Amino acid sequence: MSCCCDENDDESTLTSPLNSFSSNPILIDSTATISPMNSHFAALTCRDTLRLIFEKLSLADLARASCVCKTWNAVASDDNMVVEAFKAPWKLLDVVGTPSSRSFWRDNGIGKFAISHRILRGETVASLAVKYSSQVTDIKRLNNMMSDHGIYSRERLLIPVSNPNILINGTCYIELDTYAKREVAVLYLDGKPESKPGTLLNRVTSDRGKRRVIDSLKRSMHVDDGTAQYYLSISNGDPRAALSQFSSDLRWERQTGLA
Repeated sequence: MSCCCDENDDESTLTSPLNSFSSNPILIDSTATISPMNSHFAALTCRDTLRLIFEKLSLADLARASCVCKTWNAVASDDNMVVEAFKAPWKLLDVVGTPSSRSFWRDNGIGKFAISHRILRGETVASLAVKYSSQVTDIKRLNNMMSDHGIYSRERLLIPVSNPNILINGTCYIELDTYAKREVAVLYLDGKPESKPGTLLNRVTSDRGKRRVIDSLKRSMHVDDGTAQYYLSISNGDPRAALSQFSSDLRWERQTGLA
């Protein structure tokens, strides 16, 4: 019995392509790119095989793959496939929620994520920047704050993620933040977002009343929104006390020549 490499076989036989024995040899261009359009590999159009390949790709590569052909587009555009690619670089456990537009998934840079912080009495933007190792300007930019006084009119702030490790095994919630005015993948370090029935309605009603008071103070004091919110906050929500404190500060500035 002879072995697979018999002594009678010459070198040309052993090194020749397998398809050379075919009656209709296939001409192969070594410089051509293998794709479903020019390839004889059925694997490139098998959806199960494509899923195994595509789950290793980044968001950018998935976007490129979706442009190749209809079959590739169907697999690369699958919601589960895209979400997994979004989570992979940061080792997220889960992403909850559906964005209003699929364009949300195009970018999973660190700027897409934020930490939700419920504001406590006495906290300032500067103190939060120190707590989360962030920058004051970055916090204000994310929350569309014109001044530091803007913190007093809000129940929470979004904090930019400075340490990516905080996302590992975390769950992010896709939210359209009112102040940030864009959709953000929000991480709650203390649990889940509030979901009590009626909470949103009560908050809206409260915010509307507070808005009317602030507008009234702005007209009375001839100041901007942030200043009115500041004086209302330090006066525990009492408009008269806010006006009194503002008048007192204004008199002091005039006496010292600052006004």
